[in-house]
Amino acid sequence: MRAATYTIVPAAGDTASAECVVYFFGAGQGGSVEANLDRWKGQMVAPGGKPSDAKIAKRTIHGLTVTTIDASGDYTGMGGPMASAVQKNYRLLGAIVEGPGGNVFIKFTGPAKTVVDSQAKFEQFLNSFDKDK
Repeated sequence: MRAATYTIVPAAGDTASAECVVYFFGAGQGGSVEANLDRWKGQMVAPGGKPSDAKIAKRTIHGLTVTTIDASGDYTGMGGPMASAVQKNYRLLGAIVEGPGGNVFIKFTGPAKTVVDSQAKFEQFLNSFDKDK
């Protein structure tokens, strides 16, 4: 279930806003870490229609395991009947925070420059998660 949506204004030179969405489904819900990473990777396409390279990393933040993904390319979105047109030169930053009550899924997508300009704030948001709070 979508818990929050943040709209990030375009950076200078970009015309579209970026979006950061937080999902929480509850304990044991929302799919595995790997399944979500695979889906997100599949939403970013390199020139020629090939899957974009994605950097995946795992770290611990305040006692919580966090898996992140960073991919750039053309964003194909969620697919299905509500799909929008392919967005060129986008970036996807994602994180899955493995919490005691269930995983929290965070997906930040938008024009590459806008996402880069807000990457420090994305990291600050990730660092706000704490298993003891």
